[in-house]
Amino acid sequence: MTTATNISTLKRQKVYALVTLETVPLISKAYDAKGKIGIFVSGNFIMNLVWVVLLVFCNACSSDGGVSNNVSKRPDVVNIGSILTFESVIGRVAKVAMEAAIEDVNSNPAVLAGTKLKLTMHDSNFSGFFSIIEALRFMEGDTVGIIGPQSSVMAHVISHVANELHVPLLSFSATDPTLSSLQYPFFVRTTQNDLFQMAAIADIVKYYEWREVIAIYVDDDHGRNGIAALGDQLAARRCKISYKAPLNPQASQADIRDVLVKVALLESRIFVIHCYAGWGLDVLALAQYLGMMDTGYVWIATNWLSTKLDTDASLPPEAINNIQGLITLRMYTPDSELKRNFVSRWSNLTGKEPASGPMGLNSYGLYAYDTVWLLAHAIAAFFSQGGNISFSKDSRLNELHGGSLNLSAMSIFNGGNLLLDNILQVNMTGVTGLYKFASDRNIIRPAFEVINVIGLGARKIGYWSNYSGLSVVPPETLYMKPPDAFMPTQQLYGVIWPGQTTQKPRGWVFPQKGRQLRIGVPNRVSYLEFIAVGPGTDMVKGYCIDVFTAALNLLPYAVPYQFFPFGDGRNNPSCTEIVRLMTADVYDAVVGDVAIITNRTKMADFTQPYIESGLAVVAPIRKLNSSTWAFLRPLSYRMWCVTGVFFLMVGAVVWILEHRLNDDFRGPPRRQIVTILWFSFSTLFFAHRENTVSTLGRFVLVIWLFVVLIINSSYTASLTSILTVQQLSSPIKGIESLAASNDPIGYQQGSFARNYLMDEYNIHESRLIPLNTPEDYEKALKDGPKNGGVAAVVDERAYLELFLSSRCEFTIVGQEFTKSGWGFAFPRDSPLAVDMSTAILKLSENGELQRIHDKWLMRSACSSQGAKLAVHRLQLKSFSGLFLICGVACSLALLVYFIVMLRQFTRHYTESESSGQSSRSGRVQTFLSFADEKEESVKSRSKQRRLEGASIRGIDEDASMDGSVRIRTEIPSNGGVGLELESAKATQSFTS
Repeated sequence: MTTATNISTLKRQKVYALVTLETVPLISKAYDAKGKIGIFVSGNFIMNLVWVVLLVFCNACSSDGGVSNNVSKRPDVVNIGSILTFESVIGRVAKVAMEAAIEDVNSNPAVLAGTKLKLTMHDSNFSGFFSIIEALRFMEGDTVGIIGPQSSVMAHVISHVANELHVPLLSFSATDPTLSSLQYPFFVRTTQNDLFQMAAIADIVKYYEWREVIAIYVDDDHGRNGIAALGDQLAARRCKISYKAPLNPQASQADIRDVLVKVALLESRIFVIHCYAGWGLDVLALAQYLGMMDTGYVWIATNWLSTKLDTDASLPPEAINNIQGLITLRMYTPDSELKRNFVSRWSNLTGKEPASGPMGLNSYGLYAYDTVWLLAHAIAAFFSQGGNISFSKDSRLNELHGGSLNLSAMSIFNGGNLLLDNILQVNMTGVTGLYKFASDRNIIRPAFEVINVIGLGARKIGYWSNYSGLSVVPPETLYMKPPDAFMPTQQLYGVIWPGQTTQKPRGWVFPQKGRQLRIGVPNRVSYLEFIAVGPGTDMVKGYCIDVFTAALNLLPYAVPYQFFPFGDGRNNPSCTEIVRLMTADVYDAVVGDVAIITNRTKMADFTQPYIESGLAVVAPIRKLNSSTWAFLRPLSYRMWCVTGVFFLMVGAVVWILEHRLNDDFRGPPRRQIVTILWFSFSTLFFAHRENTVSTLGRFVLVIWLFVVLIINSSYTASLTSILTVQQLSSPIKGIESLAASNDPIGYQQGSFARNYLMDEYNIHESRLIPLNTPEDYEKALKDGPKNGGVAAVVDERAYLELFLSSRCEFTIVGQEFTKSGWGFAFPRDSPLAVDMSTAILKLSENGELQRIHDKWLMRSACSSQGAKLAVHRLQLKSFSGLFLICGVACSLALLVYFIVMLRQFTRHYTESESSGQSSRSGRVQTFLSFADEKEESVKSRSKQRRLEGASIRGIDEDASMDGSVRIRTEIPSNGGVGLELESAKATQSFTS
């Protein structure tokens, strides 16, 4: 070897060596960043000999399963591979886009610092087997990453190979949601996950208020897993897939036609088609042939259709006609300078391949272009972190060296984990926008355009993003707003549906199963006004039937039906049982007096209630005649007692407040007691003669007179009612008093009232007596519990009002203790239940529902006047607030009064102490005398005492000053007489 051997030559020979500086000093050295060197051999013999020995040693190590095929960290070329189907819609575009990306990366030295990417493409030729073979071929070489495979089906298989050999697998078109699982750590999806596409479709279904869809899909991993994700997303929005129609990936025209004929007979008219662009148009062409593209149908295609439209701009007119009115999705990529530049280059890039014909740029081409750049940035980061492209033999593959498969040629990429980490950490801006992976390894900010196919092209009607849902505003403008700012305002522009109509399709039709709707009706033996079956016929009439037929007439489509009576004709049937039979597919609906209760809603869907009802208690009543003591009836016993006590209390309070000021409240004890009693009760008629002079007394009296006014008014009104209106009474006051007793209770045979009373009120079954007809009700109530009858009957109010319309000796006591209504029952998730509810609301709004009610359930005079129970006595709680105010006023007035009186007494007692009255008994006696004494006398005496005290103090002061006493009597200036007596410096004292 006379010339230097470079690294690329060694790589082709699959012999690599890295040595330290101290190992072979004579070898020429090329340093890298960390002090290791690549080997370059000089021309002398000794150096060549050393080099040969080193190469042999390294080759021996490689045969023993050690580290081999080593390359320096910055090789000239890095090999990557790609597996595509060149003649597919996606493959043709992706091939051109990836070649352009390789050219752009290699021409930009700032990306890989001089290292070039070498892309090797293999054509799988629409074959899964060839995809596996091509992947294995890549694993034999020094490939650090594979872009592809194009199909989700092959991604599942090849991911196992990638996991084993640690080669990252980047796919821009395998959208199967299950590929994101932990089972495939080396699989990286560089496009948008079908999970988000199915969420967008589910939001569209919810937005248009549809509840069921039919899924038509290719029966492979791509189709099955995508539709499974759609089912989950619909369920989260309370919708569902009513039928799944799988198609063989190699389905013939006859196979597709058979599937479409089958789904055309079903109820739902919402079709979601999830397949490949290659034969999706064939499905739609056959649907057009079968008349499934007319008015009333809805077709939602996944992004395969937008991909086909973007790629093949010149579709034949027949194909364009077959997709009119469809809704499809397109992966959204925001507008940017990079994207505009690449789109403008596209015609030049595709011009290099004239054989392929005119070819548009689809979203997958954009993601394929960015995938190459993503891998280039990851390789650059790999090298900057000290990554080394080296491969190791898998000892388990060496054991399989026999045969012609040559599996031992495949190697494990030692830097695979580091490169994978760098791929997932890339944060760049590409032609598709911000390119970054979230924690779940999906591309951040997934978004789709919602497209309506109309005319010769596609019309954008809105956007969907995982952040904001449906919107007519581009997603990037909403990322700065909080999520709850636009979730309630989901919006799309108007759609032109199949059949060239702008009216939103209903989404379902009555199924064409060759039979009429089987409607179960209860065969009642009582209350035939609600529902009655003609003897020996299937003719049914009544209030419930008229409401049902009137609602059906408002539906925009015909519903053939037939009534099927349920019951033996001797006892009222159980409505719960007939609803259960509907769940067993005996009936398709239930019409009748079916109350909407919890147990039944668990088995069926009900319409809007067309009549209100609820359980109530009916009992016998007796008339209350006027009696000698009728005047006591308006007030309850406690009310009489409390009112009397307050009369006495207020009289006593006013006496206390007035006693020291008012002569009307003074005198002998007997007279004062009479005054208190007279004053108290005379206020009842506002006839009190005594005047109140104190402020506190007037305050209390005003409040008390207001209380008396209220009591008088209430008493007068109640007494008037008692004496002028016929009063009714019943020992049963409501369900509580009925449940607390031990009397038997009647209920309607077949009614839910029996179980309700047992479960909610713990009434023993032995107390419940089944009754069938209104006549049975009447007889049992008249007999009473002592004669084998019942104390009361518990039934739904609708029946009881009809029962009471001609029986005035009974009445409803207490309040309804359940609130429910009657509705028509349909199987779970039946669209007919929703349409019938809308029709019932229209009947209510236009007055037709009330007209039907009056026709069948018009009440008689007895019912209209109403049997009223006795007016309840005025209870204490109704006046407790007034009494409380009066009591507080009295207490406050007494408190103020005693504070003032104690203050006066304190001054009086202080003056009395100077006279020698200082004992405790004396103080008490003084206080009692003080409290009984008129306030004017106390004030007069106190004033006189203060004057005398002042005179004495004046004489003492004069005597102490000059030893004399001066008595002066002056004549006032108006002519009075004055006397002055003086003694100057008297030697004897003067006392008075």
